[in-house]
Amino acid sequence: MTIVLDSATFSPLYRQIKRLILSSLQAGEWQPGVAIPSEMELAARYSVSQGTVRKAIDELSAENLLVRKQGKGTFVATHQEDDWQYRFLRLVPDSGQKVVLKSHFLSCNRIKANLEIATALKLKGGDSIILIDRVQSFSGTPIAYEQIWLSAIRFKGLSLDSLNAWFGPLYAFYESKFATHMVRAEEKIKAVSADAACASHLRLSIGSPVLSVERISYTYGNKPVEMRRSRYDTTEQHYENNLN
Repeated sequence: MTIVLDSATFSPLYRQIKRLILSSLQAGEWQPGVAIPSEMELAARYSVSQGTVRKAIDELSAENLLVRKQGKGTFVATHQEDDWQYRFLRLVPDSGQKVVLKSHFLSCNRIKANLEIATALKLKGGDSIILIDRVQSFSGTPIAYEQIWLSAIRFKGLSLDSLNAWFGPLYAFYESKFATHMVRAEEKIKAVSADAACASHLRLSIGSPVLSVERISYTYGNKPVEMRRSRYDTTEQHYENNLN
């Protein structure tokens, strides 16, 4: 299939190819974990050189939307891969142990979005949303209490039972059950005091210092689909971020 590129945009050719590949990802042509066509096939599809396609794929790989696998090809990134399951998790034990968190979902209720949540998720005030409460534990000790807000339309049918029946990362659950792939997130971090609910769930005294991380996560097309407010007990953990 020949693609007619828009030269009026004054965008480099590989950037135009990148947008076309991204459009296919957004449309669900290639699902998370599945190999995309080879560079040769994409070059023929778009009537450009393999080098142009390679440069487009390089950028998408750098943005963690695609993953190159030596000798196997290029795959759509997925949160179900071991190396990607905790891509957005920055909490690291001071001991250096590998983090394997166990989730216990406390509630999953449909509510009306207030102005803050509606603005964050680009919804209208009063729109129906889902509020999830959960505790995450490490080696049997609760270290994170979270509240998570989602669009009720996108996550129609989500229930407490289905959440607790899932044993992998939550973002892999979104992928598998709701065809929603998280591609990036924005976070705000600060130190706060544990309120009564947080203290109870994390087995702390009211007023104990905890780390607050507020996150908005986005799917393809820069669409916000999740707002999350986490409270971390950092007594034996720290928040780690590698800046490159």
